Amino acid sequence: MKKAVAGKPVPDAEMQTTGGKAIRLHDLKGKYAVLYFYPKDDTPGCTLEGQDFRDRYGQFKKLKAEIYGVSRDSLASHEKFKAKFKFPFKLVSDEDEKLCQLFDVIREKSLYGKKYMGVDRSTFILDQDGVLRREFRGVQVKGHVDEVIEEIRELQTPSSKRQ
Repeated sequence: MKKAVAGKPVPDAEMQTTGGKAIRLHDLKGKYAVLYFYPKDDTPGCTLEGQDFRDRYGQFKKLKAEIYGVSRDSLASHEKFKAKFKFPFKLVSDEDEKLCQLFDVIREKSLYGKKYMGVDRSTFILDQDGVLRREFRGVQVKGHVDEVIEEIRELQTPSSKRQ
């Protein structure tokens, strides 16, 4: 399977989203897209991260950026999680791990001394042309959403003004 590579268009893939819609990565063109991968619905860190994206959703809309939360949870789990915390953005069910593999976010983790394969909290920014512009891996929740907003602003600044 192909992998997403920074600076290149992201390979197309289908995504099953809340609201019963299937969309393709290529359908995201025309706006910036933020795909944030998280381990599990309704767990402390994942809830805080989702709430941070929710609370700054207006800023993302002003930047013409759409947010998609991605985990291996089922659509039914996502619908409950989204409703419980009033997330205004879509959650993507990746039960078959195709997106996780595309973005290379599955890592060996350890919990109570037991090793398992899980989702490494990661965020990816795609530009209006579907090109992967920025990746954040091993994300720490606190302050992360502010980093993402700042990065989108930076990407939207003409290069002559960045110097």
